[in-house]
Amino acid sequence: MPANSDALNFQDKAQFIWQVADDILFGPFMHNEFKDVVLPFLVLRRLDCIYTEAVRAKVRKGYEQFKDEFEEDELEIVLLKAAGGLPFYNTSQYDLAGIAQNSAATEANFRFYMKSFSKNVRDILENFKLDAIVDKLVKHDLLNQLIKKFVELDLHPDRVSNHEMGDVYERLLDKFNQFTGETAGHHYTPREIIRLMCNLLFAEHGSDLQGRGIVRGVFDPACGTGGMLTIAKEHILTKINPLAEIRLYGQELNEQTYAVAKSDFLVTGEDAANIREGNSFSSDQFKGMRFRYMLSNPPFGVNWKSEQKFIEAEAENPEGRFAVGLPRINDGALLFLQHMVSKMEPVGKDGLGSRLAIVFNGSPLFTGAADSGESNIRRWVIENDWLEAIVALPDQMFQNTGINTYIWVLTNGKPKHRRGKVQLINGVKQFRRMRKSQANKRNEMTEENIAAITALYAAFEARPEVKIFDNEDFGYRRITVERPLRLNFQVSPERLARMQLESGWVNLAVSKKKDGVKAAEDVAAGKAFQAECLGVLGRLDGSKLYKDRAVFLKDLQGAAKKVGVKLSAGVLKVIVAGLGNGMSRRRSVWIRMGGRRLIRSCGIMRMCH
Repeated sequence: MPANSDALNFQDKAQFIWQVADDILFGPFMHNEFKDVVLPFLVLRRLDCIYTEAVRAKVRKGYEQFKDEFEEDELEIVLLKAAGGLPFYNTSQYDLAGIAQNSAATEANFRFYMKSFSKNVRDILENFKLDAIVDKLVKHDLLNQLIKKFVELDLHPDRVSNHEMGDVYERLLDKFNQFTGETAGHHYTPREIIRLMCNLLFAEHGSDLQGRGIVRGVFDPACGTGGMLTIAKEHILTKINPLAEIRLYGQELNEQTYAVAKSDFLVTGEDAANIREGNSFSSDQFKGMRFRYMLSNPPFGVNWKSEQKFIEAEAENPEGRFAVGLPRINDGALLFLQHMVSKMEPVGKDGLGSRLAIVFNGSPLFTGAADSGESNIRRWVIENDWLEAIVALPDQMFQNTGINTYIWVLTNGKPKHRRGKVQLINGVKQFRRMRKSQANKRNEMTEENIAAITALYAAFEARPEVKIFDNEDFGYRRITVERPLRLNFQVSPERLARMQLESGWVNLAVSKKKDGVKAAEDVAAGKAFQAECLGVLGRLDGSKLYKDRAVFLKDLQGAAKKVGVKLSAGVLKVIVAGLGNGMSRRRSVWIRMGGRRLIRSCGIMRMCH
């Protein structure tokens, strides 16, 4: 393990930090607890690297001079001025290197150091629950060792850019999640997907950002560590208008990722007060605010039962965000879409309004019969002519899941040539295979792939990879017909999405053990097995329709055997139930009607590529 980290790239830094944790923490801390320790120390080291001795001296001088004269709020103004533009300060005489040098007083000095930060940093540390972590480190005589190792890392922004730091965080979070049993919905967005989303948002709308005095807001209601926001700002400043003033706003539910995002905003000079903690549905921290641009990658397949009472109450309000319909309880993705639509700015005299891009799995596209909550939400979006485009992405793009994903682009200010139209882009082949996979991420999009999809979007022409439909083409009426029972099987994105919502599939990664560590290990093993099953299914031809169960099972078991995956009878039953489609003697089917009036009365959108 190299002692001089200046030459380390972000992958090496992430590996260095993980190895430090494994060497020092394992035993007193289990792998699923590493995140609780590593993330706050990583944040502290990042802040430590930009807080110079000169700044420390000026802040301490101001503190000693005015500490008895001013209350904390007044004193903060003075000390922030002394900090020379940094958005935080520390009134102690210590840095991490100095604390590590005095092993006899490490605990006392470190605790004093933590309490001496400005309120914004103390808020971050409180969200990490760092005091309890320090107690445990001290109990096992590990605090001094850990600080010394982190001091070896040079994380100054001149050495590690904000984007690289984001990659370090996300690579570590992915590693931690392998041991904490996080679901596939809790994942972090590859940089290339964010760049594509930015291209789609701004490809035809750069004029809105040209000129001096331009001020625009960018919002993410599930911002994670803040990567989408910072990349969107960089895109605008480097590719459209370096003079624009871009203000970033994000809300995050998870305490730790919120703390990471807020700390990174502090380091980079963004307004850290615009990163706010809480549930975007029941505790909207930006209530009443509107934004010109929004982008997000909300959790896939995460239930909203804990917020059910609040959401259902708001759905009863005709003016509420969720009045048009509610999705099923085990997948709240479409709630995020409704939340973002509620924050669109009104269309201006220039015909421009808000634009948003959001990443979904197949569920918001394919689930829900006519008049279901999902169908009513889709109908609402189409009837209002907000849906501009949907891009199907390659599979195996995310580290925690290999499922098919899609970017939806919405706007309330479509240009004239797009009005009344929806553009579907098949980008599933726009990738290259990675030389070394990262968990479930085996594919990546190159700049050429991103440019190709962007060009297809901007051209707005029907091509083999592009279909352009009238809004009315998505209207369906559901009727019931009598037919003999017939079964067929297909590994299509729609059926895969449906299979992953089935209780049998979900239960593959559920543990009934009461011991938290053992339960987490069971869940992690279950997630790994689910990923193996999806890998097996990915070897089958997704376009092939099997009308014979025996033939389907033969091909499925053959694919499993080739990669050494054993599928039990129970697992086969889950897959057959999820991918099978049976026409019973009484079955509802959809017939396309073709008319805005019919969309309104019986609409459902079924996406096909």
